[in-house]
Amino acid sequence: MTAILTPPAALRGATTTTIDTPDGAFTVIEAEGAVLASGWTELASELTGQVHPSIRAMTFDPAASSVQPILDTVSRYYDGDFDAIGAVRVRQASGPFRVHAWEVLRTVRPGAPVTYLQYAERAGNPTAVRAAAAACARNAAALFVPCHRIIRTDGTLGGFRWGLPVKQRLLDREAGRATLV
Repeated sequence: MTAILTPPAALRGATTTTIDTPDGAFTVIEAEGAVLASGWTELASELTGQVHPSIRAMTFDPAASSVQPILDTVSRYYDGDFDAIGAVRVRQASGPFRVHAWEVLRTVRPGAPVTYLQYAERAGNPTAVRAAAAACARNAAALFVPCHRIIRTDGTLGGFRWGLPVKQRLLDREAGRATLV
């Protein structure tokens, strides 16, 4: 089921769409074929605050909306094509380290989560574990920038904006383990 909602004025021209997934409602805010924010919620208002102010201030061309391929990719992910999400364009803004760290997150393979330390190392600064964790926490494009693939050094989940049960199911699904809803 897809519901197209009116985007907040701060994201004029963006499309907000909510679909059902095995992990619950999943909402995408998209503009011109790029994900601005996404997550497991029915409320677009839970996502708009995650969009960087420099992007919120932009006006997007609603005619350039291309949300259907993004929704198709979410379906493909849930059908087992975990690499499909890497083809979706994402638009996020922040400082240089965080932007780079989000790009690095997109290289973490499904079924092979890494620790926050390993993530900081991959991002080029092994002493920046807290900064790497902050990049996960401030990631607006959940699923497409797979911050759920980062875990604590002791193997526990750590945090996840959309809840640890969702994170565990995503990791289980990607590892080929049965998931319980």
